[in-house]
Amino acid sequence: MSEISADQFKFDEQGLLPAVVQDWLDGSVLMLGYMNQEAIARTLTTKRVHFWSRSRRQLWEKGETSGHALHVKDLFVDCDHDTILVKAQAVGPTCHTGERACFFVRLDEQGRIGGDKTQDAAGGILNAVLQTIRDRRAHPRTGSYTTKLFEGGHDKILKKVAEEAGEVLLASKGGKREEIVYEIADLLFHTLMVLGYHDIALQDIYMELGKRFGKAGLREES
Repeated sequence: MSEISADQFKFDEQGLLPAVVQDWLDGSVLMLGYMNQEAIARTLTTKRVHFWSRSRRQLWEKGETSGHALHVKDLFVDCDHDTILVKAQAVGPTCHTGERACFFVRLDEQGRIGGDKTQDAAGGILNAVLQTIRDRRAHPRTGSYTTKLFEGGHDKILKKVAEEAGEVLLASKGGKREEIVYEIADLLFHTLMVLGYHDIALQDIYMELGKRFGKAGLREES
């Protein structure tokens, strides 16, 4: 087992640190758990996420009964050394409810906990845009540019991708940063339109990129 020096961490009075688990592909926050010195050591040694259960007062490995393990890709500690960030590859859903992540209920502006499930907490802005695109396809809205593209059909969407790719080339040749940023944002949007048309999730793209990613994580170094 890895030797962990407790002096470098700021454990609480129970000898624990909160550990935030993040999907290494799209950055989604999957869950929050707690680690003690032994859990950190076991996580480093096995390359599988371990926690300390505050209710059962024992060490446990995520997925030891469900099979939904978390394979470690990288570990970070915050500026105060009292919180750990775990970048991991999830096997199956992380939440015990069967959801991909534990954060699927919104807190509204009045501080009330909502009753409906949402995936809005997952991923970043690209995921949010793709969700809007999917919604416009399922529920067309008058005056919506996205709806208009869908009404134009597959060829119109592909034509826009080709046009925007050309604009990126011209902007890059021109060398003006603002134009490059603007045109790449346009290209990304219309590329997301293609994903929305074919009902392909960004997670599928992230997984493909993950296969090609050259930097080995902790899992591959074992």
